Amino acid sequence: QVQLVESGGGLVQAGGSLRLSCAASGITFSLYAMDWYRQAPGKQRELVATATRDGSTNYADSVKGRFTISRDNAKNTVYLQMNSLRPEDTAVYYCNASWSTLDYWGQGTQVTVSS
Repeated sequence: QVQLVESGGGLVQAGGSLRLSCAASGITFSLYAMDWYRQAPGKQRELVATATRDGSTNYADSVKGRFTISRDNAKNTVYLQMNSLRPEDTAVYYCNASWSTLDYWGQGTQVTVSS
């Protein structure tokens, strides 16, 4: 059974930091591209950051320079370090694992940034 379990969300003031984690089980983690998405109330889910299986990373323009995605294949875990948080970063953050036609999602973790 595949599971992606996010943690690390919470309430933080603007300018603060949070580190999200996503622990995967039931998959060969190193084969998968790992993504972080987010969905704010009334908005579509958007891609925030990607860590490919060869270790390269990509970011949405809105988070470049503030967020860092990393992965630890030994721990089957992907992280999202979020610095200089803004109220507009408030959303539910989801972890996604994808490889070929396989695609899995976590349950999401809430991040709320107060002004």
